[in-house]
Amino acid sequence: MPTFRDALPQLGDDVFLTDSGLETELLFNQGVDLPQFAAFPLLNDTEGRSRLRTYFADHAALAAQADVGMVLEAPTWRASADWGALLDFDETALDRVNRSAVDLLRDVRAEYGGTRAHPISGCLGPRGDAYQPDELMTSIEAAGYHRAQIETFADTEADLITAMTLTYPTEAEGIAVATRAVGMPVVLSFTVETDGRLPDGTTLAEAVQAVDEATEAYPAYYMVNCAHPSHLDGVLDPDAAWTGRVRGIRANASSRSHAELDEATELDSGDPVAFGREYAALRERLPGLTVLGGCCGTDLRHLQQVASACL
Repeated sequence: MPTFRDALPQLGDDVFLTDSGLETELLFNQGVDLPQFAAFPLLNDTEGRSRLRTYFADHAALAAQADVGMVLEAPTWRASADWGALLDFDETALDRVNRSAVDLLRDVRAEYGGTRAHPISGCLGPRGDAYQPDELMTSIEAAGYHRAQIETFADTEADLITAMTLTYPTEAEGIAVATRAVGMPVVLSFTVETDGRLPDGTTLAEAVQAVDEATEAYPAYYMVNCAHPSHLDGVLDPDAAWTGRVRGIRANASSRSHAELDEATELDSGDPVAFGREYAALRERLPGLTVLGGCCGTDLRHLQQVASACL
């Protein structure tokens, strides 16, 4: 089985798709109960595992139809110590479920990978709330908190680690430090508010530059996720050096603020066709955006429109 740990294909010029909004798809579109908004417990039963496999297989089939690679993101965004404890998963159970997630994606890759690269990514999420960070960790504290999940992924067939919906720079720094210690590539994905700033008030430019300075630019690249494309208006400056470090976007379908989405009782899936056009406009200004996917409120329809508009 090929490994991409030393040369991630997403760092080239080819476009890669990802999946879409897994948790919102399961909760709102499929009616699956997701305590703590966590998908990883589904790996522990036959029906849940089959549901996850179908979800990823459908996205991998789209990538195959578009003749592009796909970053296969493990459904482990909540599979860390604090969130696991809320769901009665101890350290041993979390280790097992993180490994199981990679095994599932390995099987999907074997069936749908074809001649295109399909790197498997071990997904990390923030220790706290992805919209409203409260107790901010130092980079040392963050490295300690995330180390167990990172070490598990390093001992699997995962090719890289992606930390999603990060809300402040020092947690990102700690993840980069812990990942470097085990020799894994890492991608750091920040979320931004409607004003283009991280939830802690940091600008995206400040966050990327701070992490790069603290870690000797260790992250393979950066992404933005869980924000609508319109929230990036005027944020990603094509002429700024730091913008070249941002290689991917996984946007929300809705242009609502995080506070509004938190209070919503129905899914706002936006307009998939407009979603694809917005991605194409971003790619026109920023051709270095080569990893394209979705986040909250998006589903296969949105990725089909992204593929149609951008490929």
